[in-house]
Amino acid sequence: MNIYTVGTFDLLHVGHLALLNHCKSLGDMVAVGVASDEVVNLYKPHVPVIPLDQRMEMLEALECVDIVRPYYELEYVSGCKAVDADVFVTGEDWGRKRHNLDVEAYLRIAGKKIVQVRYNSRTSSTNIKQTAQAHTRAHLQAA
Repeated sequence: MNIYTVGTFDLLHVGHLALLNHCKSLGDMVAVGVASDEVVNLYKPHVPVIPLDQRMEMLEALECVDIVRPYYELEYVSGCKAVDADVFVTGEDWGRKRHNLDVEAYLRIAGKKIVQVRYNSRTSSTNIKQTAQAHTRAHLQAA
């Protein structure tokens, strides 16, 4: 079975690894769609810290990941088709926006599945960024 998941994958951390290892447990092939900076700007307040090519390179180095592909538009149907996904894995923050509904409809009609996973509460890219900023502010105030 082909598994497909998408995300920003900025500041790669153990939560990402848990997600990707879970994806590998679901099938034979794991493909990861990585949001371009322009796509990230559509739904997050700032661009990623790590450039797209480097985020992709880190994911390609993981044993649990077989295919890494960027996406430049906020839609997931083309990625599901490109990797012939049997299962599309989403996080718990999966929304009801047009791009979400479109891929849900495609998968339903095609007889494919969506699997929603809970995020690893141990860490997130946002928490890492906030901690780094707090340490920087404290260091600057102490100087």
